[in-house]
Amino acid sequence: MKLTRQSSIQKVAAVVAEALSRARVRAVLSGGACASIHSGGVYQSVDLDFILQEYESPQQIAAAMGSIGFSRSGDQFFHPEAKFYVEFPPGPLSIAGDYQIEPVDIRIGNRSVLGLSATDSCRDRLAAFFFWNDRLGLQAAVQVALGSHVDLDRIRAWSEGQGAQERFQTFLDEIERVRCAAAATAARTVAWQIFGGSGRFEPRSTYGNW
Repeated sequence: MKLTRQSSIQKVAAVVAEALSRARVRAVLSGGACASIHSGGVYQSVDLDFILQEYESPQQIAAAMGSIGFSRSGDQFFHPEAKFYVEFPPGPLSIAGDYQIEPVDIRIGNRSVLGLSATDSCRDRLAAFFFWNDRLGLQAAVQVALGSHVDLDRIRAWSEGQGAQERFQTFLDEIERVRCAAAATAARTVAWQIFGGSGRFEPRSTYGNW
């Protein structure tokens, strides 16, 4: 599969995951790219983080990435066409001290990418908000929650364990705010289509067709 400037982050993830699998490298997609996929592309990221779990050497990873056109620059891999770059943070895979993370196969077309579940991706982004007041992390978590099925009870319990009850409530409030804003936008769009952009109903004629 050839990568181009038009390749989505989902396609880049699938191509990289396939190359790593061929090279017998086990790595788990996390971070903003995983959130982008679980949000259906509403949240955007510029890079892909694959957390390394099983591999033999850095040369093995470089060879796998080179087979699909990526070259290494420092700790990052860049493609001459694709607009997303790739990083391989060392493991272990964890979220705010929780090491009991079970990756899942994320379907992308007829391919799959090993990555965080939607619930864990949401927690991963919330951790940045909880501990570093990262508002982008909050936005990403909200879009994951709206774009995929997440276990809010599990996230609530984890948040309480982190002493972040208030920030969890901020997360819930933001979900509701974004959901209401989207509903209002949809209603305005329907009104525009029905009423010809006037925002109010106006019959064309007293006696003619409506």
